[in-house]
Amino acid sequence: MSVGLRLQAVRARIASACDRAGRAPSDVTLVGVSKKQPPERLRAALEAGLRDFGESYVQELDARVTEFSEADVRWHFIGRLQRNKVKQLLGKAVLVHDVDSERLAREIDKRAAAADRVQRVLVAVNVAGEASKSGVEPDLVADLLGTIDSLAHVDAVGLMTMPPLVTRPEDNRVHFAALRALRDRLSTAHRPLPELSMGTTADFEVAVEEGATLVRVGTAVFGERAY
Repeated sequence: MSVGLRLQAVRARIASACDRAGRAPSDVTLVGVSKKQPPERLRAALEAGLRDFGESYVQELDARVTEFSEADVRWHFIGRLQRNKVKQLLGKAVLVHDVDSERLAREIDKRAAAADRVQRVLVAVNVAGEASKSGVEPDLVADLLGTIDSLAHVDAVGLMTMPPLVTRPEDNRVHFAALRALRDRLSTAHRPLPELSMGTTADFEVAVEEGATLVRVGTAVFGERAY
C-alpha cells in the first residue's frame, strides 16, 4: 500500500475514533514518526497532506531539516533529549515531547534565552511506572511544571506518555485516561496544558477516544522502517 493510501486510512481511523468520543477530527494532530524512514516516503506523505513529522535523534532531525528546507514541515522531537544536544536542537523543533527533569528544562531555558526564543515542550509522564521508560512519576509532575513556570524561555503546553507495548490496544486505556485526568487536575488559567501526546500505531484510536491531541504514528503511515 502506498504512503498516501496508508495516511488516508489512518486519518479515517482517527475520524472514527473522534466520532465515537464526540470530538472533532481537527482537534487531533497526526505526527508521522519518520525516524529511520527513507526520504521518498516523507515526500509522499507531504504530497498527501501530512505536515507534522517526528524524529527521535537530534542529528537525524538536523539532517531532515536541511534536506526538507523547502517544504512546509512542522518538526517534532519525540526522543529522549540529552542536555548536551539541546543547543543543536533549538530552532528546529516546534515541540519537544519528552522533558522529564528540572535539569533538562533549565538547560533548554538557558539555550533558548541565548537564542532569544521560547521553546514549547511537553512534560513526559511515566504513567505506567515502567522502569525501562523515561518520564516523571505522576506525583512529581506538579513540581516540574512549577519549575518550568518560572523559566521565561520554556513553555509547557501539555503532557506526554508512552505506555506499555500491548497486544490489545484496550489495555492501555487506563493509562491514557490517567494522563488526561492528571492534565485536567494540573491545568490552570495561567497554564492550561491543552496538549496530550499519547498513542502510537498500536493504540492511537483508544488514545484519541481518551483525549489525545497528538498521536505519533509511524508504521501505519510509512510502513516498516527501512533500516
